[in-house]
Amino acid sequence: MAVSWLQDREVADLCIGKPPTRPIPLSATVGDALLALRSAGADDRLAVWAADRAAPERRACVGQVCMVDVICYLCAEENLDAPCAALGAPVSAFLFPKATAPLVRRVEPSSSILEALDAIFDGVQSLVVPIRAAASRRKLAGGGGSAEFCWLTQEDFLRFFLNSIFLFSPVPALSVSDLGLVRPTALTVRHQDPALSALPLIRAALTEQTSVAVISNNGRLVGEISPSTLAHLDERVAPALAALSAGELTAYIDCSGTLPESATRSIKARLREKGLLGMLELLEADFSPPFSPTTSCSSSSSSSSDDESSPSAAPSNCRRPRRLRSVGSYSARMGRQSEEAIVCHPWSSLVAVMIQASTHRVGYVWVVDDDYFLVGMVTLSDMLKVFREQLA
Repeated sequence: MAVSWLQDREVADLCIGKPPTRPIPLSATVGDALLALRSAGADDRLAVWAADRAAPERRACVGQVCMVDVICYLCAEENLDAPCAALGAPVSAFLFPKATAPLVRRVEPSSSILEALDAIFDGVQSLVVPIRAAASRRKLAGGGGSAEFCWLTQEDFLRFFLNSIFLFSPVPALSVSDLGLVRPTALTVRHQDPALSALPLIRAALTEQTSVAVISNNGRLVGEISPSTLAHLDERVAPALAALSAGELTAYIDCSGTLPESATRSIKARLREKGLLGMLELLEADFSPPFSPTTSCSSSSSSSSDDESSPSAAPSNCRRPRRLRSVGSYSARMGRQSEEAIVCHPWSSLVAVMIQASTHRVGYVWVVDDDYFLVGMVTLSDMLKVFREQLA
């Protein structure tokens, strides 16, 4: 029954109400992408378009760019001394090397949901789907041009299966441990380690749609560096990442990048200590349109050179974050005053973990024991495979 019902469902059913992608040409610079992302509002990624080799008159989506791509590129070893100059490089500088397989694939609206789901399991991060309504409006109006597209992600499939959860009983009631969904956490960093040392882990987490666990010396989960949260901040994360420890960076992220002046002075002092004057320029740069990598950074205020602050001061007393993702009593038990990681236990049911991931819009849920020592994580991809196996 479930198989026949799902085979009748099309990808178009998952695209209802989704906004069109925000396009950017492959010839655009990193600075162009940064400016577009800063004005994107709730849209946290851009679709990178190029001429289709098979049909040059058509466009093809060759990838996607988010703020995390920009931040990681600016913090790369070769760009640390001159991040403002790096903004003039084309987006292709970081678009293609980040994965061996394409992370974006076009899927037609008439494709079955199962076909699209199998594409996700092939390692595709996002599917780009033509929006039928947009094409129909242009056809009726007699206009030309390319059709609009929308993103389809693992989140959309998760919500779809949640709405159809009754078809898979009793599997959703089983624990994530019994289903073998708890995978070891490879992306971890100690809270006292330099945040910059976690840069390769952040890149990997972005590709895998997971996160980097920040743990104490005895293995307790004390925070996370989440690409899904970083994607909603701005380029000022790059200087913070270069200056702070991993634990301090989580405090910065918890503040949504908005720090008291004393903490900002501390970051500037540390950047001067490390000789990262280019990052200091980036922190003070004016990115108001019209944008120019050279003038934006060179016009930054030089008054910060007179700032006096103890470099040992850590970001603290910041405002509550704008995007809260807290559940349960995690902060109280951990003694944290900031944004909470999303956690479950090995005995949590699959449906409960699905609801957590869907509610907080994350691609993973951390698994901890009674004392909140890190056990592993459950990913959206693994949860979706359970339903795909049931259909098989």
